[in-house]
Amino acid sequence: MRNPREKKMLITYYLLLYFIHQTQLYILQINEKDQDQTSSILHLRFFFKAVKIIIPLHWLPKPEYLSVKTESYDKADVIVANPFLKYGDDPYTLQYGGCGEKGRYIHFTPDFLLNDNLYNIYGSRGTKVFVHEWAHLRWGVFDEYNNDAPFYMSVNAGTASVEATRCSASVTGKYIVQSTTRDCKYDAQTKLYEVGCKFVPDKTQNYPASIMYMQSLPSVVEFCDQSSHNEKATNMQNKMCNYKSTWEVIMNSPDFSNTSPINSTSPPFETYFSLLQTKDRVVCLVLDVSGSMAENNRINRLYHAAEIFLLQIVEMGSWVGIVTFQSTAQIKINLQQIVSENVRQNLITYLPTTAGGGTKICEGVRKGFEVIKQKYSNLDGSEIVLLTDGEDACMSSCLTEVENSGSIIHTIALGPKAAPELEEFSDVTGGLKFYATDTVDSNGLIDAFSGISSGSGNISEQSIQLESTARSVAVKQWMNGTVTVDSTVGNDTFFVVTWDGITSPPAILLRDPKGKEYRMSNFTVSNLNLRTARLTIAGTAEVGDWLYWIQNNHIAPQVISMIVTSRAASLDVPPVTVKAHMNKDTNNFPNPMVIYAEVSQGFLPVLGATVMATVEPQTGSAVVLKLLDDGSGADITKNDGIYSKYFTSFKGNGRYNLKVRVQGKDKTVRLGRRQSQALYVPGYIENGEIKMNAPRPEVSDDEIQAKLGSFNRVASGGSFVVANVPSEGTTDVFPPCKIIDLEAQYEEDKIHLSWTAPGNDFDVGQAERYIIKMSESLLDLRNTFENATSLNTSSLVPNPAGTKESFKFKPEYFAIENDTVIYFAIRAVDNASLTSEVSNIAQAALFVTPKESSPDGALNDDVINEGISVLTIVLIVAGCVAAVLIAVSITVCIIHKRNRR
Repeated sequence: MRNPREKKMLITYYLLLYFIHQTQLYILQINEKDQDQTSSILHLRFFFKAVKIIIPLHWLPKPEYLSVKTESYDKADVIVANPFLKYGDDPYTLQYGGCGEKGRYIHFTPDFLLNDNLYNIYGSRGTKVFVHEWAHLRWGVFDEYNNDAPFYMSVNAGTASVEATRCSASVTGKYIVQSTTRDCKYDAQTKLYEVGCKFVPDKTQNYPASIMYMQSLPSVVEFCDQSSHNEKATNMQNKMCNYKSTWEVIMNSPDFSNTSPINSTSPPFETYFSLLQTKDRVVCLVLDVSGSMAENNRINRLYHAAEIFLLQIVEMGSWVGIVTFQSTAQIKINLQQIVSENVRQNLITYLPTTAGGGTKICEGVRKGFEVIKQKYSNLDGSEIVLLTDGEDACMSSCLTEVENSGSIIHTIALGPKAAPELEEFSDVTGGLKFYATDTVDSNGLIDAFSGISSGSGNISEQSIQLESTARSVAVKQWMNGTVTVDSTVGNDTFFVVTWDGITSPPAILLRDPKGKEYRMSNFTVSNLNLRTARLTIAGTAEVGDWLYWIQNNHIAPQVISMIVTSRAASLDVPPVTVKAHMNKDTNNFPNPMVIYAEVSQGFLPVLGATVMATVEPQTGSAVVLKLLDDGSGADITKNDGIYSKYFTSFKGNGRYNLKVRVQGKDKTVRLGRRQSQALYVPGYIENGEIKMNAPRPEVSDDEIQAKLGSFNRVASGGSFVVANVPSEGTTDVFPPCKIIDLEAQYEEDKIHLSWTAPGNDFDVGQAERYIIKMSESLLDLRNTFENATSLNTSSLVPNPAGTKESFKFKPEYFAIENDTVIYFAIRAVDNASLTSEVSNIAQAALFVTPKESSPDGALNDDVINEGISVLTIVLIVAGCVAAVLIAVSITVCIIHKRNRR
């Protein structure tokens, strides 16, 4: 029997909640007390139809636990797991796409779900917090508060006031310094409230919006719509969604097309919960050995890559089988459980070394299913690694069978003629997709096999690629480099050198951080593969820089490669990992694409790394781009560990391969906070009484600024397909990207504008010029940018993309007087006269008098005191003087009368 806490966590604890996206879905009800509010939130349109919950493998199995099929940790909508830091119970959504784009996952901690003390801080967890995060994840809306800019200046009827960044603006409350609960004071320099000021809402409100601002308020049951949206608030929703309300964005999503409210106050039927449990990993390699595999050294490259997978990548305890196919398919070896190094060595003896015959892909897949069914009654949760370099007109004959199998199929397309339908097998089963070219100095095939790790979420067991590099080396020349082993990895570390010439192994020298040297005699060369040398580091590898030198001893130039893999050094400390992908799997020219690389340690973002992406097309040379985490261009949030860049260098139709290389130096740090999260409410005002919540727990500087030291990572981002690229070549069709970080500040008698420079093509290259407009009306500037007042920017020459721009000027176009707020926006123009979208709108307040008002319309007490302070002093002094004069006069009269007597 499980204890009560474990029973309660059965619905919430550990890895994930996997949601089936069917016609009707969306509101998960964890707590019964929350159920009565769910219908109002989405206007009676959706509910959760089915929820799948994966139970950890280490829990004892039960009859009611079903087997997982294509569900996995990596594809979870919701992850329930402990944070890496001591304080990290903030619910958040990993969201790094643009407005309307889906996020990656929601993260809840067990403490957040089970600790009732957090109810006053976040509100109902089962409905409103969940819907707040689900809106981030599913519909790509953003927060309507802003911890970095909690206040903004608003002008109404000629009077300026300081307002809390919120939606709707009708939410009432007071401005209070949390540590003392005194009223906030006005800051003359910033023209806003002082540092430490918090907006504390009234517990009872008259307005139902908004879920994306303060979901904890009892009255809040709706999103802000056009009527309640606060377009003046300096929040991410306005910045990213062009000042549209959250409800407008949600209504434009595919989920809401052709839908109407449900004619009932409750769902048509109860949400169905199913409990699934993972099992040991089961993988069958299904490898093409048709005649074309003899071309371009493919069969040997296949051997290299599959050998690395079997010896280094696939996890201990996994079951592995091997099938080859050409015109027919053959079982090379049935499922074997990897329980020792001997099993791994035995498996590689069954890898193919010769090629010949036709290509029958379905025959190979069916034979792979047969291998798995010899041990298991069904295919649920099993994996097929399908590699082919050829076309097969009969592939569609088994697509339905594949889709209904319950097995996950990862596909590897090798060379330019691999079947174009191949990716459909991955699409219908949720598998990974890879592409490897025949380029001699590319490790694409090795990188593909190295990227097929378990989706269980147990990162401590997974192999991590530290290095994968290859180059053509001239006769007697050296290939050298450095591989950094950081403190988060080091167990099960392999250094692998491969080369082309079977009779001429290279000379190898490897030196660890303490000076210990390893030479070719220390490496192992298998009798089965005379083109590979492997060194296994006993125990945990030394932390630091490992230097290597490799000399080509062949009679001709040959390609030499170095591959280094390792695993986590400790079960308690998660290793640094990299996950790379494009924003979509298929694309039609001339739409741009975005490259993403998530660099993290556990759930913490890793900052300050150098991230380089290599995109290799089917034809033509590879393109190398530096990804950035600076909050500009394709990167929507600065310092969140998501490194991004637009990709526009399309070299033709067909498949493209993505590979990301990450290097961190000593300045790399990690932070403990994610963006896109439910608001931590500082407190409430109830019946006139201020009731403050405990201050938000902050991690120590030692935890959030701990240096990781140096590290190396290499990760495959899979493949994507591009169509409609003109055969005669492309012209300049890409404008500069939208500027999303424009800021304005009034300094003495000048206004200072700053932003990050866009490029000639989105965030690549250099723009030609800027157009800057200003207006006293935010909406006019947004809706009629061309009609607004222009600034003279003839002296402003754009810098290369990613550079910080600065522009100062005197606002001569407006009468400078009290209570003046000016708004600014900018567009960039490239050398083909293509113009970017209008930037975010920045505001600058000029000579604003301290007349800010509280949201309920009453003047702030501090403001009243400041506004009449001189008069009060004069009256008090005058009154005191008068009283003294009267007292003196009376005293003199009394003394005078006494003297006369």
